[in-house]
Amino acid sequence: MRLRNVSTDDVDAYVRMRCDPVMMADLGGPQSREEMAAKVRRDAEQAAADLAWLKMIVPDPATPEVVAGTVTLWSHDTDNGPISEIGWMVLPEFQGQGLGKRAVRALLEQAREENRWGVVHAFPATGNAASNGICRSVGFRFVSVTDMPFAGQIFKTNHWSMDPRTDLT
Repeated sequence: MRLRNVSTDDVDAYVRMRCDPVMMADLGGPQSREEMAAKVRRDAEQAAADLAWLKMIVPDPATPEVVAGTVTLWSHDTDNGPISEIGWMVLPEFQGQGLGKRAVRALLEQAREENRWGVVHAFPATGNAASNGICRSVGFRFVSVTDMPFAGQIFKTNHWSMDPRTDLT
């Protein structure tokens, strides 16, 4: 497995993840297909400028055109000030193979090596057992159940946090 920056060629993968009702069940439902090209372009620009780490999960480096999902680390403002957040999505045909966990761990290891992002937070839906399991297995600590906004809606999530410099297991 390897991670690479999102590029403008990744529109189809974004559509498969973000426009699918099953993939987006915990995030308010599918997003508009018409918005994906602009979303990918913005994400590719942020990745190229190193403002956020927006990575595509490539399960087999021998076939770099095949992607299993995304893992992203970025900073944003909250009511309590700026935080660094990590999030991920793995396409159904790649779920259950450990790729999400390996991708999350790889990005957190990079954050530790580069001493960047500080404390990292994750907010998987309370009912997303797989993502909450990833949080537990890589060393996140459970903080609380909280409401988080995404795509104009509020969701009940589990708030996890870790400092990759000291907590990564």
